[in-house]
Amino acid sequence: MSGYTATEAERPGCVLLDTHVFVWHMEGSKKIGKWARAAVEEAAESDAALVSAITPWEIALLVSKGRLKLGTDVMDWLRDALANPGLQVAPLEPEIAVASTRLPFDIHADPAGRILVATARHLGATIVTADRALLDLSRSGYFRAINAER
Repeated sequence: MSGYTATEAERPGCVLLDTHVFVWHMEGSKKIGKWARAAVEEAAESDAALVSAITPWEIALLVSKGRLKLGTDVMDWLRDALANPGLQVAPLEPEIAVASTRLPFDIHADPAGRILVATARHLGATIVTADRALLDLSRSGYFRAINAER
């Protein structure tokens, strides 16, 4: 992968895209750094690029509130985006839903963020995010995250 200079130990393998990163990736945004983009593309090559089942809800909510503009109907955008090869939807299993209420650390009350972290922990995935609070919290060792802007 061009621009991907991590050692084997640093490579995240299975990645879980935070909602904003998923949108950025699908829109070809320059907000995603070369290293993070390469990590996502490498994961997609082995069907290990994941989007949480909560992400479509969060995108639709942002569109309905006018905080996100997609240029097309949100359902059409989601169908097209989720049909990308190598991208999988991580289901919201009961274990993940319950675990999101029992995280062993303080995290913001945002339900999507809690489910994202619980999903990553459940699946052993690395979250790709630009959310500073999640990046800082990942240093606790309870879950892995990489900076999407790197």
